[in-house]
Amino acid sequence: GSKSLKNFCVTWIMVCVALCVILACQLLLRDQDQSTAIERSNASLDMIEMSGFICGYVVFYLGSRFPQLYKNFQRRSTEGTSYLLFALAMMGNCTYGLSLVLKMPAAESFRTPYFLHHLPWLIGSFGVLFLDIFVS
Repeated sequence: GSKSLKNFCVTWIMVCVALCVILACQLLLRDQDQSTAIERSNASLDMIEMSGFICGYVVFYLGSRFPQLYKNFQRRSTEGTSYLLFALAMMGNCTYGLSLVLKMPAAESFRTPYFLHHLPWLIGSFGVLFLDIFVS
C-alpha cells in the first residue's frame, strides 16, 4: 500500500544520492590521475560518461515522476494534475523515442553501438512515457 510506495520513494532517493556520490568520487579520481589516462575510442563509453548517463536519464529523469505518483496514490485522486502538461510530455517523449528508433542504422554492425550509445535516452523517453500512463 501507501507505506511500501513511500519506502520505494525513499529508497529511490537514497540510490540517487549514492550514484551522485559515486560520480563525484570518479570525477575527483579522474582529475587526480590524468597522467595515466588511457586513450579510448570514440565509439566506446568510459565509466564517467556511463555514470553520468545513468544518473541523469535513468535515475533523475525517470525518478521525476515518482513524487507525482506517490501524491496521487496517497490522496487517491489526481485533482490538481495538469492533464495537458502530461499529454504534451507523453507526446514529446513518444516522438523523441520513436525518432531514435527510426534513425537506427541499417547496417547490422552499427546497430549495437548506436543502441548502446542511445540507451539512456531510450530508457528516459519510453520509461517516462510508461510512468506518465500511470499518472494520467
